[in-house]
Amino acid sequence: MSLQYQLMAELEKAFDDLVEATEALVASARQHPPAMWRFDGEADIDWLMRALTDYWYQDGQDGRATRDHVGVVVANDELLEHALNVNQCKDAFARQLGVARKQHPAMIAELKATLPFRHPVLHDHLKGSGMARLHLKQCWRRLPIADAPVSRIRLAWYSSGRSIKRMSVADVEAKLARLNNEAAHVQIQYRLLASLPDGEMLAQVQTQAPLMRANLFFREPLEDGHTRRAMNVALPLFVPAPDNRLPQINQPAPNPPEKRTRALRGDSKLESEPFIPSLRIYRYRF
Repeated sequence: MSLQYQLMAELEKAFDDLVEATEALVASARQHPPAMWRFDGEADIDWLMRALTDYWYQDGQDGRATRDHVGVVVANDELLEHALNVNQCKDAFARQLGVARKQHPAMIAELKATLPFRHPVLHDHLKGSGMARLHLKQCWRRLPIADAPVSRIRLAWYSSGRSIKRMSVADVEAKLARLNNEAAHVQIQYRLLASLPDGEMLAQVQTQAPLMRANLFFREPLEDGHTRRAMNVALPLFVPAPDNRLPQINQPAPNPPEKRTRALRGDSKLESEPFIPSLRIYRYRF
């Protein structure tokens, strides 16, 4: 068996396991309907199924963007077990993807196009909907699950997130080399970079899309003494509750704020303006 064939077979099995685990969760919810709340409309089992099986790119969708399905699902022990199993399958699928990307990256594009055909129900759902390729991150992103019963959930948009990657001058120079070296603005940035000491570390900053964040207030303190926890909730949040009762939930604004929701820290380690704008490279303050 060739390496590519073996990798594809393992990925297909991981995807099958994920779909089957998700179908089992939805079937359990249909048999014993849980209390649910939805941020942008009416919550029902069909909405839950769509949210949990939204694995696809839509026409024109930015490949880096994901669609959110914010809501709350009250889970009994059986439903909670299904949710945990779905996350295990998502983790397994993500691990297999990591292996494939490392050992045979060319197969990823084929994977996005062929996996949907393995599940006729999912494939039929795509027909005429402008969705035909698998969105891998929307497959492996985990379901948020509360650690214990919750009395209150406070939802709020979070618009100040950013990822920062430390890079050497040589790393930045290599990235600049991939741009159009004849362009005047690239030449200017080359000269700026050349003025720095070779040992200086720089930062590449990626502003993250606004996301919904949930502050959970537990009914009883956890074993470690904590009474609350914050988590991002791009998918329905599963909260254990033997009494099938929804916690108190606020209704946040329908859209994220246009500006940052948190003030800039006065002790920010990065300069306020990019040093190499084309690559979003900043210098650290000294």
